[in-house]
Amino acid sequence: MAVLRHLFAAVALPVTLLLLLFLFRRHHQKKPHLPPGPPGWPIVGNLFQVAFSGKQFTQYVSDLIPIHGDLFTVRMGVRTLIFIAGANLAREALVEKSLLFVNRPAENPTRSVFSCNKLTVNSALYGPEWRSLRRNMVSGMLSTSRLREFSDVRRAAMDRFIDRIRAEAASAGGAGAVWVLQNARFAVFCILLKMCFGLELDEETVVLVDALMKKVLNTISPRLDEFLPLLRPFFSGKRAEAMEVRREQIETVVSLIEKRREILKSPRDYPGAAAFSYLDSLLDFQIEGRNTAITDVELVTLCSELLNGGTDTTATAVEWGVAQLIDKPHLQQRLFEEINAVVGDDDPRPVTEKETEKMVFLQAFVKELLRKHPPTYFSLTHAAVKPEKLGGYDIPPDANLEIYFPAISEDPRLWSKPEEFDPERFLTGGESADITGVKEIKMIPFGAGRRVCPGLAMGTTHITLMLARMVQAFEWRPSPEAAKVNFGSKLEFTVVMSPPLRATVVPRK
Repeated sequence: MAVLRHLFAAVALPVTLLLLLFLFRRHHQKKPHLPPGPPGWPIVGNLFQVAFSGKQFTQYVSDLIPIHGDLFTVRMGVRTLIFIAGANLAREALVEKSLLFVNRPAENPTRSVFSCNKLTVNSALYGPEWRSLRRNMVSGMLSTSRLREFSDVRRAAMDRFIDRIRAEAASAGGAGAVWVLQNARFAVFCILLKMCFGLELDEETVVLVDALMKKVLNTISPRLDEFLPLLRPFFSGKRAEAMEVRREQIETVVSLIEKRREILKSPRDYPGAAAFSYLDSLLDFQIEGRNTAITDVELVTLCSELLNGGTDTTATAVEWGVAQLIDKPHLQQRLFEEINAVVGDDDPRPVTEKETEKMVFLQAFVKELLRKHPPTYFSLTHAAVKPEKLGGYDIPPDANLEIYFPAISEDPRLWSKPEEFDPERFLTGGESADITGVKEIKMIPFGAGRRVCPGLAMGTTHITLMLARMVQAFEWRPSPEAAKVNFGSKLEFTVVMSPPLRATVVPRK
């Protein structure tokens, strides 16, 4: 015992001195000059203020803009969130200093499991791995030429979509009512499944895989222990649930991968399969900087990224678009007349995506839709490569840099009557907006700069074609339960209507 006491005394003094030195240096270490923000509590920051505000997070953020300006900080436990709410600052971060703010922040453990430790285009750190993954996604699936190859897939999915709406309306007891988001999501998912795996799947399988992907998105949504890691022991059950969802995802998607491999071995035996798919580009793909091939589990992650990235955003935009057409019948009538003018009054054939490119009012309508109702209110989170400056403030590399889209797309300094939904602003109104953010930043629903969403062209193509087909086939009216559209919203993976939009359809022909 005496020996132990002497040993303890010998160790305790230097350990104590090192601890005091650490605390002294930390106390006197120069703190970063962060953007202003609401005062918070020790350890938790503003976490409880957000949780008990009684507001949706988007509204909480919006309410801070008049107080703190276009750049402000919100502390959420161990996470520091820095919000950009102005066009000039967004341009500085995403365009002028794109290489400085091109990274992604650290992920929570659950999200890392689903992303295979950031092995996706959206989550990868900036570098060779990200460049090669993005290059392959664009050339392998999202380039203009590749998108054209799947025009027949989109046409078939749209035919199925219209038939599905017609059948649902007929089964609604004569009311002709349909759920817009549910049907739009099904149609988009059919397209993306065919693009991703080249498979012709029955409705039951499509619904099953779609529900699974929705479950994945819900599973990786932020949890309290992401902001306060000391609470993780209390979330062991949630982690177990997440691992079960991941197992289910791998099992389901690997079965689709194996089906595609069978098709590639003997394509003549599968006449309904696509000649090419996104998966094909990944099977023999070598990621830059890696010596190993992509595993099946990683293929699951990369394929799921394409499916999840293009489904909810498009379906959500379509739901908001139909809501505006119902709320403003004169816009619906004008769009219908433009379709007839291009296709022909007496021509019963469906409008094609090539024809939608000629429709000036339709294009203006979709642009206004993305301005007023961006599918997501925040960009995918950015992070500084190293300590940087933005707007005169310090941005640490471990901070989450969030761009709040509505503050830009509804800024009265940039737009005339931004609260109004008015496609005419892009026609006779003389207003302009480059949604890519290259020429100017006034609305960036797909982000901007080096990490602009690679699916921008695909998303706008799908939204435009779906709305054109829906208006050509049906007149859209309020649901039997409500005389007016309720424009309430809630934040899920995207910003969806709350309650969901139920509409009455009247067949045109």
